[in-house]
Amino acid sequence: MPTAAPNIDQETLFVSTQWLADHLHAPDVVIFDASWHMPAAGRNAHAEYLDAHIPGAVFFDIDAIADHSTDLPHMLPDPVAFSSAVRKLGLGDGMRAIVYDSLGLFSAPRLWWTLRVFGVADVSVLDGGLPAWKAEGRPLEQGETQRKPRHFTARMDHALVADAADVTRALADGSAQVVDVRSAERFAGSVPEPRPGLRSGHMPGALNLPFGNLLAEGRMKPAEALAEAFAKAQIDPDRPVIASCGSGLTASILSLALAASGRRPATVYDGSWSEWGARAELPVVVGPAG
Repeated sequence: MPTAAPNIDQETLFVSTQWLADHLHAPDVVIFDASWHMPAAGRNAHAEYLDAHIPGAVFFDIDAIADHSTDLPHMLPDPVAFSSAVRKLGLGDGMRAIVYDSLGLFSAPRLWWTLRVFGVADVSVLDGGLPAWKAEGRPLEQGETQRKPRHFTARMDHALVADAADVTRALADGSAQVVDVRSAERFAGSVPEPRPGLRSGHMPGALNLPFGNLLAEGRMKPAEALAEAFAKAQIDPDRPVIASCGSGLTASILSLALAASGRRPATVYDGSWSEWGARAELPVVVGPAG
């Protein structure tokens, strides 16, 4: 696995609702609604976006802007396909991206990570997301936002992405800590996986830090609380981390949490349990962490 990406500028990692309100019409800022919901939630993120979104925001469809040559959910597209998609959404080279979601902080980190994978250094997360914006009575907009297409050049940072071979190697030689952010019950294999056909359990040697332990009321917990969560899960935040989850989405929350702690963001195992749990040749163990 390549060397991990560098630390992230703490000053630009999150932006406030006031900052965004002041920059809504800045020509070099693109706002992305990256809302996504678990299938069992019965919610349509795009329909909700059309009904009400932050003025000027474009909808980034995590399932549509993906690699469709695989059965695995919302895997990263290739750089050419990604460039084509974001050009049409109005993101160009040198522009600043602001990402948010409708739950506060759930799927937005996936787009934050994705943009960084493809070379967007200037990307921030809206603190509190759409719930915070709404709670403050700020303006909303309906319908699809159309932006002028821009020229975007993808420069893929392979250090932020892991595959099954990278995870297998890290588990064997300890070159990185493999951290599974699924619930403790799913990690232990005491409940069935929500996706059909997947084995229950976890990778041998993986650590467990449920992503909800990093969040509070739709926001990232403060640095002190994150440090406690890392310590409780026996994670050394100063060592390389490969984050895994059910489908590569909530693993990005751990990547963002490490960045928020002033550390290198976690590399994300894009296939995550959707791949590992389906491949019979990859080892699985059942039981709680530790």
